[in-house]
Amino acid sequence: FVFPGQGSQWVGMALGLLESSPVFARRLGECADVLAPLVEWSLWDVLSDEVALGRVDVVQPVLWAVMVSLAEVWCSFGVVPSAVVGHSQGEIAAAVVAGGLSLEEGARLVVLRSRVLVGLSGRGGMVSVGAGVGVVRGLVESYGGGLCVAAVNGPSAVVVSGDVGVLEGFLADCEGVGVRARRIPVDYASHGVQVEEVRGEVEEAVSGVVSGVGEVPFYSTVTGGVLDMAGLDAGYWYRNLRFPVRFEETVRVLLDAGFRQFVEVSAHPVLTLGVEQTAEDHGVEVSVVGTLRRDEGGRGRVLRSLAEAYVAGAPVEWARVFGGTGARRVDLPTYPFQRQ
Repeated sequence: FVFPGQGSQWVGMALGLLESSPVFARRLGECADVLAPLVEWSLWDVLSDEVALGRVDVVQPVLWAVMVSLAEVWCSFGVVPSAVVGHSQGEIAAAVVAGGLSLEEGARLVVLRSRVLVGLSGRGGMVSVGAGVGVVRGLVESYGGGLCVAAVNGPSAVVVSGDVGVLEGFLADCEGVGVRARRIPVDYASHGVQVEEVRGEVEEAVSGVVSGVGEVPFYSTVTGGVLDMAGLDAGYWYRNLRFPVRFEETVRVLLDAGFRQFVEVSAHPVLTLGVEQTAEDHGVEVSVVGTLRRDEGGRGRVLRSLAEAYVAGAPVEWARVFGGTGARRVDLPTYPFQRQ
């Protein structure tokens, strides 16, 4: 299971699934219950509130709740993770699904982490660059410490973070050398030097979070490999926010471990291309499927995703999928169709 960070959100995401999936509705309700004492907004209300979803301290907890609940849907149909990997704040959802964090601890962590980012808002930004990390580092170096490589998502998918003004010059430089680059719609610079200013605040805020060993292997995009979830302490979560997301490297480790089927558990796929490109560059064939898509947030989209996973070899339990619908197996005709 792959859990992205920010970027998969859309107004009204998953509302259709709330009406059609009791499993999703129940798990999202549990997430809403544990979030309620920690925030001043209602999860049910902000799912369709464009203004609220524009706030980092709202959208990140909401995405966490949606991802955790979508994972429950996959598991209810027999598709359970043999490993999890998260990107940036997606590691919190990954740790909950893997059993390393309780639902309550996950909620507290995502709320506290997102509040710290509010303090960095308005001073920084992030840019997505369609080039290899070597090329991007060459462009970044000319800016000294003003810019950082924030994430390496694939062989030609890198994110840069830094000061707003400096990023303008960087975008111009990219255009000048024919490198595709675009701003990411955030007003803070995570995974960069600005985060060092709030290190004490981050570590103090999350110091009481308790993690456990877990039940599913947790592949860390902070360390670039499998990690004992008992080590998910305050120092780890600071590094999760400060240092580059080593997503491509971690996917390669998963590929070397024999993983060939990837499911992105999100409201819209944002990492599937990175996984596909990394696998192609690594010389192996993989299956990568999403869950929901923008403006496709209901049962129909889930059924399609299940089918895509099934034809790639995932063990979907169709009896559970169609339970209570009256659907039954029928034999295919044993003769060829008359085409004349």
